[in-house]
Amino acid sequence: MPNDHMEEGENGFFRSSIGVLNESFYTPRCNGEPNSARSVASDFEPFEDAPDGDSLELSMPNLVDDSVFISPDLYDFFQSSLPNIVKGCQWTLLYSTVKHGISLRTLIRKSANTSGPCLLITGDKQGAVFGGLLEAPLRPTAKRKYQGTIQSFVFTTVYGEPRLFRPTGANRYFYLCMNEFLALGGGGHFALCLDGDLLSGNSGPCDTFGNLCLAHDEEFQLKNVELWGFTHASRYFTS
Repeated sequence: MPNDHMEEGENGFFRSSIGVLNESFYTPRCNGEPNSARSVASDFEPFEDAPDGDSLELSMPNLVDDSVFISPDLYDFFQSSLPNIVKGCQWTLLYSTVKHGISLRTLIRKSANTSGPCLLITGDKQGAVFGGLLEAPLRPTAKRKYQGTIQSFVFTTVYGEPRLFRPTGANRYFYLCMNEFLALGGGGHFALCLDGDLLSGNSGPCDTFGNLCLAHDEEFQLKNVELWGFTHASRYFTS
């Protein structure tokens, strides 16, 4: 599984302060005396030290909210993949099914709290994490009308490590936003499509991004949905 190495905290959250677990182990020495404290300790299996909260928070310094999905490794992957315009910005959680309920309409409404690129992150019940880059605010259309720019991309962890698919230039079918569904990509198949209740979705190869299926199966049940916006840190300063 792509993220077997990650541990979830209470309520399934990855705390924003969670980082890569310390690789140092407690390895007691035995002084050779039977029943001594060191001798008894040496019979135990090595275990990982408790991570230091301050140092772990530094591993994802711009993440100001909790995430179900974002680990330090995935955070670093996004930092190297996002457009330059949002690099160095604070990551703000615009919408989460955990916090705001299960509704695409609510996700669309919450997207109005920022402008510019926004990152959609979701996953399947088997542990894959995937999504894509959109433009906020999301504006639903009555008819199928593609929106977005060449900054758009889709990604997945289903193949072991995070993998990014950028536009191929085959078409400009970046994403569709309607009240009934949200879809990224087109031409042959949607790269990713979420239904209106954000409970299920589908994914397949598409011409727009030249991607493979982003999930374990083309039809899948969703494990939460998050939408992240990016804000310059100066907006958090108060006089």
